Amino acid sequence: MSDALSRLCGELVAAGQFFHSRGWVPATSSNFSARLDAETLLITSSGQHKGRLDAEAGFLRVDLQGVSLDAGKRPSAETGLHTLMYRRDPAMGCVLHTHSVNATVLSMRMRQVVLEGYEVQKAFPGVETHEGSLLIPVFPNSQDISALAREVDAWLEANPQTVGYLICGHGLYTWGATVADAQRHVEALEFLFECHYRQLLLDR
Repeated sequence: MSDALSRLCGELVAAGQFFHSRGWVPATSSNFSARLDAETLLITSSGQHKGRLDAEAGFLRVDLQGVSLDAGKRPSAETGLHTLMYRRDPAMGCVLHTHSVNATVLSMRMRQVVLEGYEVQKAFPGVETHEGSLLIPVFPNSQDISALAREVDAWLEANPQTVGYLICGHGLYTWGATVADAQRHVEALEFLFECHYRQLLLDR
């Protein structure tokens, strides 16, 4: 295993353990990826428990079209949502998908989530004040990942400032230049989703 591959595996294993400790990646849900080089990604294998990932068995390499480069290993059905992000941006280093209760419930109730007035919004690149807002779109769930990826791509093309999105009943996708950046974005968004959810309950 190369140094870069070993390092990225270790970072994604640690991210999975942290997310599992917070209840954000139940059972075999969720999937993680990171860029190995210009044409190759590291992504979690299908059916893996993300809180107990193994650096050897838990990952495989795929190309930018999502084709496995490791014989006998199968990527997640949602690989196309990851490869989309790396094709869009050569500087993209990591994409993380989680399944928290708050994100899932909000995605079932809203067509978009508007987060505003929170200091933690400044966890994202280019956000320098709590006075703005973050709009998190919610896409309908679909087993047709290619069609869903095209819908996400069109949204991002029109809204390049987007920091993440939800899939209805399915959880959060967010990303960053490094695994650490993407993990920070997951943590920030999960905090903001919990605040938003509790605010909705208080406003009833």
